[in-house]
Amino acid sequence: MNHHATDAHTLAAAYALGALDDDERRAFDTHLQTCEACRQEAAEFEATTARLAAAVSQPPPAAVKAQVMAAVDGVRQLPPRVPAASTAPALGGILRRRAVPLALAASVAAAVLGGVAVWQTQNGQELEEQARQTQQQLDAVSAVLAAPDARTVHGKAANGALTTVVSSDQQNKAVFTAADLPAPGAGKTYQLWLDHDGTMLPAGLIDHDGTVVLTGDPADAGAVGLTLEPDGGSPRPTTTPLLLMAMPA
Repeated sequence: MNHHATDAHTLAAAYALGALDDDERRAFDTHLQTCEACRQEAAEFEATTARLAAAVSQPPPAAVKAQVMAAVDGVRQLPPRVPAASTAPALGGILRRRAVPLALAASVAAAVLGGVAVWQTQNGQELEEQARQTQQQLDAVSAVLAAPDARTVHGKAANGALTTVVSSDQQNKAVFTAADLPAPGAGKTYQLWLDHDGTMLPAGLIDHDGTVVLTGDPADAGAVGLTLEPDGGSPRPTTTPLLLMAMPA
C-alpha cells in the first residue's frame, strides 16, 4: 500500500488489520501521537476485529480433555537430569532445563491437537462449510475496513446500543457494527435497512454484538436503519426504528 502524507487519516482501518508495511506503520504510529481522532478510530477498528475473531472461534469438544488426560500416561518421560561437576551452570545445562517444560508442553500440545484432529475429521464437512462462510465474511469486512476511501460514522440506538457504519465506494459495500446490543427476545431479531429516498430496503439481520456486511446496494442509500422484527425478518419495517443513521459522507 502506498499513500501520500495527506492520506494519513484514511489508514486507521488498515493499521488495525495489520495491512500496512513497516514504513507505513512507523509513519502512522508517529501520526497517532498527535491525532486523537485517528487514535480513537484505530482503537475502534481493533475492537471490531477482535470481536470478529471471537465470534468465529470454535470451542473444543468436551471429549478433548479426556483424550488429553488419557494420552499423557503414554507420553515417554525425559531422563533424569544429572548434576554437572561444576557448581557454575554450563550452557548445555541451561538449555536442558529449558527443554524440560518445552518438551512437556509439546507433548501435551500434540495430544490436544490429536484429539482435535479426530473431532475435526468426524465433523469435517460441517466445519469446512463453517470455515468457508466465516472466511468469506472476514474477507468482505476486511476489504471495506482497509479500503483507502473507507469512511466512518458512529451512532447510538434508542435501546442504548453503540453502532458504527463503515462504507467504501470502491468496494460498493458498507459494514455495520453493534456493541452493547440487548438480546432481541424470543421470536425476535434485529433487522438492518438501507434508506433509499424514504424506501426502506432489507439489509440483513443481526441479533447480538458483532459486525456484518450490509446486503443490498449502499451507493444511493442516505441512511442505515435498525428495527426489531419477527424472527427471520420482514420485507418492510413493522416497528419504529431504533436507529436511523446517515451514511458516512
